Amino acid sequence: MRERWTLAVLGTAFFVVVLDSTIVYVALPSIADDLAFAGGGVQWVISAYLVTFGGLLLLGGRVADLLGRRRVFLVGIAVFTGASVLCGSASEPAVLVGARVLQGMGAAVMAPTALSLVLVTFEPGLERNRALGVWGGIGGVGGTAGLLLGGPITQLWGWKWIFLANLPVGVLLLVASARLLAESRDADRPRAFDASGALAVTGALVLLVLGITEASWPALAGSALLLGTFVLVERRAVAPLVPWRVVRSRRLVTGNLLLLVAGTCVDGVLLVLALDAQAAGSRSPVHFGLTTAAMTGASVVGSVVGQAVVTRVGVRAVAVAGTALLAAGSVALTTLPAVGLVVFGAGLGAAFVSAQIAAVSGAAPDDSGLAAGIADTSFAVGGALGVAVLSTVEGTGSALVVAAIVAALGLVAATSLGAHRATSGVTHLPAGRAP
Repeated sequence: MRERWTLAVLGTAFFVVVLDSTIVYVALPSIADDLAFAGGGVQWVISAYLVTFGGLLLLGGRVADLLGRRRVFLVGIAVFTGASVLCGSASEPAVLVGARVLQGMGAAVMAPTALSLVLVTFEPGLERNRALGVWGGIGGVGGTAGLLLGGPITQLWGWKWIFLANLPVGVLLLVASARLLAESRDADRPRAFDASGALAVTGALVLLVLGITEASWPALAGSALLLGTFVLVERRAVAPLVPWRVVRSRRLVTGNLLLLVAGTCVDGVLLVLALDAQAAGSRSPVHFGLTTAAMTGASVVGSVVGQAVVTRVGVRAVAVAGTALLAAGSVALTTLPAVGLVVFGAGLGAAFVSAQIAAVSGAAPDDSGLAAGIADTSFAVGGALGVAVLSTVEGTGSALVVAAIVAALGLVAATSLGAHRATSGVTHLPAGRAP
């Protein structure tokens, strides 16, 4: 019984992290109007969270493994909850964006630590598999719930409550976690943190997003410089975030490239649709949430079918089909929105599951946990880039065409995958994002 309660607590934390990655989309127009964001600056409400989350995800998981998962998990909840209150209290754009950075930091600790605690709580075998099945379901429900709940909350009580609602949940999580969770850590691993690598890659992402949205060449140059610094740091670090041996696998690299493409498409398209549908006043937040939930439902179907097909025909066929549907769905959204959402969602699910299988199966068994963390990071970083790129394109139709082009590039990459067949479906469930 204690294990079930533990799973409930950890699953709730995961649910909140996934929820906050989608619930904001529905509220963006209201936030932009209320805080008077200049130009396309409101996209930073999304980007700040995704960049911080993606940049610090690997470091957050490693810190928890070495310093104690229970202790670090509690700190993550406290930071996330406090940042949520700051978000809900913000009266200036800079304050809200800064609070979203803190929220992303808390999420980067909560998500991988919660999954790690699930793995150490349940013994390998049937019980752990059941727990992971529940975990995967929570991810899908959380993504859909964010789109569904964001509309009613924004329309009835205002956008601030999409953040303030995290306060009672966070307090309950802190109390329950302190009572239920046992401490655990990896005593055999070297006590070293690649903080410089995490700072370099996060700074590079921030400058890259800034350079894209502001058309700033100095920011882009700074991003390239920090990325180069990150590579040098990783080659020399005692405990690198991304060991060089891992990136030598073509399958792993291609899988992560496809996850980057999937993240770029889904977050970029959601942003474009949210701003287009509501800015013109053609749809209420509630209507938009219900409409886009169809995309999430289709992605779940695409993921389940894709997983089954991978074991029969291999990863490449599913990846090619998924990215092709992503491209077709993006184009269809310009003229047939209802059809486009379903096609896009199905392609997202298929592309995501095939890319994730490729990314994880491309690593040695001892590196499977690391490969899973890199996969999560790729999807989150893709989301940040999608928001940055598509927010700068003038016109909804043009932005959706750009999304189709990105998906087409993913299609080219998918053709380079081998015909490897997965024997056990998805070997990893995302730590903090859901397709």
